[in-house]
Amino acid sequence: MNVSFEQLKSMVVFAQVVEQGSLTGAAKRIGLSRAVVSYHIKKLETQLGVTLMNRSTRSLKLTEAGQQYYERCRAIAEEAEAANQQIENLKEEPEGLLKITCPVNIGLQTIVPALNEFKKLYPKIELNVMLTDDVVNIIQEGVDLAIRGAPLADSGLQASKLSTLKTCLCGSPDYFKKNGRPKIPTDLDAHDWVIYQLTSGTLTLSKGSRSYSVKVSGGISTNNAAARTAFVEGGHGLGRIPIYDAWPKIQSGNLEAVLEDYSLPDINIYGVFPPGTTGAKKLRLLIDFLKEYFEKESRRACY
Repeated sequence: MNVSFEQLKSMVVFAQVVEQGSLTGAAKRIGLSRAVVSYHIKKLETQLGVTLMNRSTRSLKLTEAGQQYYERCRAIAEEAEAANQQIENLKEEPEGLLKITCPVNIGLQTIVPALNEFKKLYPKIELNVMLTDDVVNIIQEGVDLAIRGAPLADSGLQASKLSTLKTCLCGSPDYFKKNGRPKIPTDLDAHDWVIYQLTSGTLTLSKGSRSYSVKVSGGISTNNAAARTAFVEGGHGLGRIPIYDAWPKIQSGNLEAVLEDYSLPDINIYGVFPPGTTGAKKLRLLIDFLKEYFEKESRRACY
């Protein structure tokens, strides 16, 4: 069977429908109307003489033939993308769009300042930056790079470790005046905490070969790191805060660190991206730049 240019387009559309999980998602991703996407799928099924997917108003499910056909269509789409990337990499000055997502606080504190510098180095690279504490589906949203503070849950994605961030225990001067300063880990049981909902309710400290576990509790909890730090500054309890966030406030006297001779678990920061995209020159440049930027910032934040 000869494959026409129109059928090749339909095959790429079909691969997008499978990856996005819906006709609407594929239409948004590739810039076509839902009706046109539906047309391509129906035309493919007519040409092939098989049903590729069973569709309902809420979901779609691949048939056995559809699953096998998708694997081939995906390979074609990836080869086309690789060809574009190869040409892009030959250009003397990198250009194109990079869509990035990251949590709000680390985005404002480190990623946005880093991207300011990156944009000066590579002015032809366009940046679309989405700050959110939600975990974004980077395939469906067409994201090139997601900044995350946890190992990969989805083995279909790839990741590169960008940095290891140190943390410290902090409270405000007013809080310590009213409640005293903890001198050993067991003192922490008597203190209130500002709870960050995206972390465990148990805090582990270590010194030498010994470790100590503390269950944290308090009257304020939040899913936003910036809000957590603000509540700690407001004197509502202790908090475990990344050094990049805590250090300027320690210098200004708004926060004080405690139990500094004990170690806390580090936060590993990853750059997460779709499979098959590491060949893009602009993405490689950004990942390498962020690694260097984090390294410089970690040296500056040491105290």
